Amino acid sequence: MRTENANREELDFDDAAEAVKERELREELVREEEALPPDPDALLEVRHLKKFFSLKKTITGRTTVWLRAVDDVSFKLKAGETIGIVGESGCGKTTLGRTVLKLHQPTDGQIFFEGQDIAKFKPSKMRGLRTKMQIIFQDPYSSLPPRSTVGGILSEPVKVHKIVPKTEIKDYVLKIMEQCGLRDYYYERYPHEFSGGQRQRICIARALTVQPKLVVCDEPVSALDVSIQAQIINLLRRLQTTMGFTYMFISHDLSVVKHISDRIGVMYLGSMVEFGDKKSIFTNPLHPYTQALFSAVPNPNPDVKMQRIVLNGDIPSPAHPPKGCKFHTRCPKAMEICAHITPEYREYEPGHFAACHCYPQED
Repeated sequence: MRTENANREELDFDDAAEAVKERELREELVREEEALPPDPDALLEVRHLKKFFSLKKTITGRTTVWLRAVDDVSFKLKAGETIGIVGESGCGKTTLGRTVLKLHQPTDGQIFFEGQDIAKFKPSKMRGLRTKMQIIFQDPYSSLPPRSTVGGILSEPVKVHKIVPKTEIKDYVLKIMEQCGLRDYYYERYPHEFSGGQRQRICIARALTVQPKLVVCDEPVSALDVSIQAQIINLLRRLQTTMGFTYMFISHDLSVVKHISDRIGVMYLGSMVEFGDKKSIFTNPLHPYTQALFSAVPNPNPDVKMQRIVLNGDIPSPAHPPKGCKFHTRCPKAMEICAHITPEYREYEPGHFAACHCYPQED
């Protein structure tokens, strides 16, 4: 019995030593990357972004339990492109989008927007960038003030940021409304008089009134009927073509993401497990989690039999994520190493990244 306990303690000590060594190596790599200049071709570059929320504190105010909503996420987005962020509910998609916009203050990491690291910008300094970065919220019903008319809702950001002279505000707003498929006589109406699809068009128009460069679309079609979803997606694509917007499109609907995105990032439990261009992700998904997500997409062809990958167990708590690979508790391809060592986020094809022990971890 003593020998068995001694062996177990020795294994625990080895795991702890290996974890310390791994953490030190990762910290060194992060420091090296932080010293590199931003990519001049990228409108948005995110490096090792983290956003933790305090769940439990001691009587002295020291946090003992953190919820790791976004945990070490990196990606690049060029001007005029669309990146789709997918994953199960609770994986951190929305928190990632809001942290990129500095609606949440990042815990750690870098956010380069137009070459500037805005991660540590104070609210007063961010004010000058608010016109360049906008968000379209998921719920078109609660995101519009009920006591303001459509004209008032769309005119307010134009007045605050002085987009055009006061005498030209109404004509400017009416032009934006026309581009978003809204009739001019909607100007004096209130949000409760519109359907869900029309309200989402108003939300899109509100985001466009300040002429942004980056628009975060936080599941903008999930609350709408399927026929209306197609109209809104086509509207977003048309506006991107005519006005050159860059989208960060957050969704759990893979068919929608495939239709609108140029690149796709797959998130699980706060971490980016796979990232690449749309063709690479859909034709050759590397990570077992991505493969499981794709197997759940219905195929309209009745003659094609889908090979469904069923994941066992529930999603672990982001406050207490598993050691090693976060997905190993549900992964059908899990190995012994997955429970102890966190896989490296590596490039296995040009522009195609994954974090999985099923692929080589060393050069």
